[in-house]
Amino acid sequence: MSAREEIFSAVRRSLGVTGQEQPRREAVNERIAKAPRGIVPERGQLAGEALLALFEEQAKATLATIDRVKDRAAVPEAIADFLRRTNLPARLRMGADPRLGEMPWGKTSLEISHGKSDGGDLVAVNHAFAGVAETGTLIMTSGPDNPTTLNFLPDYAIVVVDAKDVRGCYEDVWRGIRDRDGKGHMPRTVNWITGPSRSGDIEQKLLLGAHGPRSVHIVLVGD
Repeated sequence: MSAREEIFSAVRRSLGVTGQEQPRREAVNERIAKAPRGIVPERGQLAGEALLALFEEQAKATLATIDRVKDRAAVPEAIADFLRRTNLPARLRMGADPRLGEMPWGKTSLEISHGKSDGGDLVAVNHAFAGVAETGTLIMTSGPDNPTTLNFLPDYAIVVVDAKDVRGCYEDVWRGIRDRDGKGHMPRTVNWITGPSRSGDIEQKLLLGAHGPRSVHIVLVGD
């Protein structure tokens, strides 16, 4: 018997069950099938501009920066302007996300490279699956469209998120992923990014970029 089996056997003995009781198995199957939500904080239960304002407020509280643009066509120039304001080179790397690919990058002087990062890129842009208003968090699902390496290896991470994809709470995001991919088919990785990387391990002094980007800039698209 493996250690795992020994632990489960001990739990079953303490509960006085075998694990084969039909009512118990049906209850578990029903919970998995229905995916019930847990207790949802009230803070994010907003709509419209109030929801977006909370997302922006919480994102800034994590030391992220944010620009708002009216549509996707305005994203490339907004990113070019951000790079100018922060005195960064007009070069960036992105994946194969079709939403990014459709944007008019040719109207800027940005030098664009594509694919995952090997650690030599200073700036990268990805498109978020969603944002969460209650904490200002960005939800990134992995894949060739938005390689995970672009979230962590470059010093400056730029993330585009559509206003319509900003959710009030984490539970709504998980439901959205299930709706997109189908129940039981999760992305290989789902990263929850709340502001730039930071650590206070050394003398309790806050250090940005300890194990990821030192800057997270959000471009929020639409109303």
